[in-house]
Amino acid sequence: MITSLFVSAALMLAADVPTDPKPVNAVTEAAKAVYIADAAARERGDRSQLLVLGTTHLSGLPDSFDRTRFSPLLDKLEAWAPDRIVIESLSGAQCDYLRTYAFAHEGTADGYCYDPTAARAALGMTGAEAEAEIEVTLAMPAADRPAPERRRLALLFLASGNPASAAVQWLRLGADERTAGDGLTEALKDELDRRVARKNENIIIGATLAAKLSHERVYPVDDHTGDRATGPVDDKLYDPEIMAAWDNEFAHKRREAYDSWNERVKSDPDMDVIEWYRASNAAEEARFAVAGDFGAQAGAKGPYGAGRKYLAYWETRNMRMAANIREVLGPKQGAGDRRFVTQALLRAVSRRHK
Repeated sequence: MITSLFVSAALMLAADVPTDPKPVNAVTEAAKAVYIADAAARERGDRSQLLVLGTTHLSGLPDSFDRTRFSPLLDKLEAWAPDRIVIESLSGAQCDYLRTYAFAHEGTADGYCYDPTAARAALGMTGAEAEAEIEVTLAMPAADRPAPERRRLALLFLASGNPASAAVQWLRLGADERTAGDGLTEALKDELDRRVARKNENIIIGATLAAKLSHERVYPVDDHTGDRATGPVDDKLYDPEIMAAWDNEFAHKRREAYDSWNERVKSDPDMDVIEWYRASNAAEEARFAVAGDFGAQAGAKGPYGAGRKYLAYWETRNMRMAANIREVLGPKQGAGDRRFVTQALLRAVSRRHK
């Protein structure tokens, strides 16, 4: 059985919220045909499992925050023992695409992508060539790998545009083995040292858990190729309508809860981090997120149609992320789980852009 963990960014809430929303559109008879595959997969058994972990962006934590407070959470996730860990980050291949088609995605790569220039120069490779060597290397299973091989893998992952996986390799080295060499320059070695110390959920949770589980990598599954789904956007017309839709009781209550939880986590060193994560992954949080954000935009009637543009972006992004997760799960994933993957992802993904 394949078990996978998706680390996604989401806000938090601890409040009552309207429950039991009803579907607007009835399932058509033609659409119900997919239930045939669902039933067959259930009868076969050995269905794959997917856990979606909602988390706030940890870059907002103070420098003094004790990262060992995440240990109980990591222990629980380690006990669940996912085979693969996917993270809300862009792949190197997508970043190369965004740079090549910068005319259509102006500034996106600069805002969301790691710059692999130095690593590629150190190797004399393209991103695709680095990824190809990674696949060849990891196709040969090993209980452990010698330090020179791990240093080269870290460099290859940097060159491929997957710095979180480079961090996994770095964390799997002993402290005295985290040195320059095997193509890794002093500057890139220092960069890796800084990266594993970053306040970032992809490192504190994703890469750290992967290293604890003896994984070789994490899998970035975010998407920004669908940003164009909004069509042309005039910020002077778009922004006021978006902000007006967000001015609602659900969004305000969610913000109050968010601020309250964050203040408690930052100010109380004895607060249980698991309690924080239970709140951020509660059903109430999901309903408030949709009511205050996506629901508000879906119901907006501004003349510019900003709400529909906003949903076009998010729905495209979410579906492509779900497809990326499905690819990571691979051929052993059973039919019938795809609806759960999509629904869980749509529920848990954060409102990163405003």
